[in-house]
Amino acid sequence: MERTFLAIKPDGVQRGLVGEIIRRLETKGFTLVGLKLMSVSKELAESHYDVHRERPFFDSLVKFITSAPIVAMVWEGDGVVASARKIIGATNPLTSDPGTIRGDFGVSIGRNIIHGSDAVETAKREVALWFKDEELVNWQPQMTTWLYE
Repeated sequence: MERTFLAIKPDGVQRGLVGEIIRRLETKGFTLVGLKLMSVSKELAESHYDVHRERPFFDSLVKFITSAPIVAMVWEGDGVVASARKIIGATNPLTSDPGTIRGDFGVSIGRNIIHGSDAVETAKREVALWFKDEELVNWQPQMTTWLYE
């Protein structure tokens, strides 16, 4: 099974959207294998956004993600990386489809509610960055036989 990293950003936590976001992913049939509410250190934020280090918005990304608690999550399922990205919606909430998390709740690109890994390799790096192996639970929900052949 594939895994992906998702993080409900400070705006999503502050707006009380944690339960709704988790509900959407559970309803889809994905399995939650890691979850923590946390304050993000500057060092962790800089590592996470390293790919954007040379971009003019890097400092504002780091400042925002460290401004208030986030909810870090690891989800598992068949094709979870691509499917979670569809559930999340486009980066810019103004162009994100209705029915997606960002399309339903986001209002600006700088406050777009949630982060999701954009590729399987990125997911592996991000899961390892945010979670220790012992923080992840390997389990199989009863509903699995109703989801996969």
